[in-house]
Amino acid sequence: MKRKPILSFILSLAVALGVVSGAGAETQLNWVEGGKTVDVGSGLAALDLGEDFVFLNREDTIKLQKEIGNVPSENELGSIFPRNENEEWIVVLEYEEVGYIKDEEKNKIDADAILKSYKEGTEAANENRDPEDQLHVLGWDVAPSYDEKTHMLEWSMLGEDAQKNKLINYNVQMLTRKGFVSFLLITDPANLANDKKTLQEAIIPTFHVKEGNRYEDFDASTDKVAEFGLTGLVLGGLGVALAKKAGLIGLLLVFLKKGWILILAAIGGLWKLLTGRRKKQQDEAADVQAAATVEESSHDDDQKPPTSQNPSV
Repeated sequence: MKRKPILSFILSLAVALGVVSGAGAETQLNWVEGGKTVDVGSGLAALDLGEDFVFLNREDTIKLQKEIGNVPSENELGSIFPRNENEEWIVVLEYEEVGYIKDEEKNKIDADAILKSYKEGTEAANENRDPEDQLHVLGWDVAPSYDEKTHMLEWSMLGEDAQKNKLINYNVQMLTRKGFVSFLLITDPANLANDKKTLQEAIIPTFHVKEGNRYEDFDASTDKVAEFGLTGLVLGGLGVALAKKAGLIGLLLVFLKKGWILILAAIGGLWKLLTGRRKKQQDEAADVQAAATVEESSHDDDQKPPTSQNPSV
């Protein structure tokens, strides 16, 4: 049987969610409403979740990925969604403990060399694939850049499949003492600029790595050092040589669960289904609470002593 193209597989996630939910095999998710601080990663960090957002913890994020047919990376920390149903985006948080990543390349990341490597490797890999399964690199949406003060690496590459469907892998990665946290944004192409702004201004600044796990807490005498630097991180931690050998398609197969995000044209339907589910669960919880309140009130009435109709008796 011929293998399904990568893009078709990703786009099918939204469809799969509808099919699974329609069949009644709906997973219950524990939505955390905004306006509170959420512990992330068992002491790794704290997220001051704004009132405009809702959050799913690691377990529920993995449940959701399994339900829609995706394979969890097992690196998930949680996921963030907008409370406003008119906004349609998801941010998935992941953490990989690969060791302390030295930022010695901070002023010499060769974006042109990285892009050339991706393009050459991708076209070489395309020679061994059916024409309808081929992918092509178009260029940088955001060239790799590193902020030394925040220890954040940002980059985004544009691509397309054989049907000219646009692909994008927008990545923001925060270095820590023992690895890095990824903020993976999934949204509609038309809303990418606004949703990137939300991520950069309203989510990332509220994510605080706790003392002992911060990048500056590195202890050279005890801590493991990663085998790659910033360039390797852009290439998925494998380095330029493997990128040339495997190509973008090969890397997509490896890194669909490690940071590659394809913009989903069907994200609107996916988000509406998710928000509809959340509202349904909230309504059900409210009904249960109301029923419990009525039952408690009835029980209290039963416990009251009867009032005498004839005080003289």
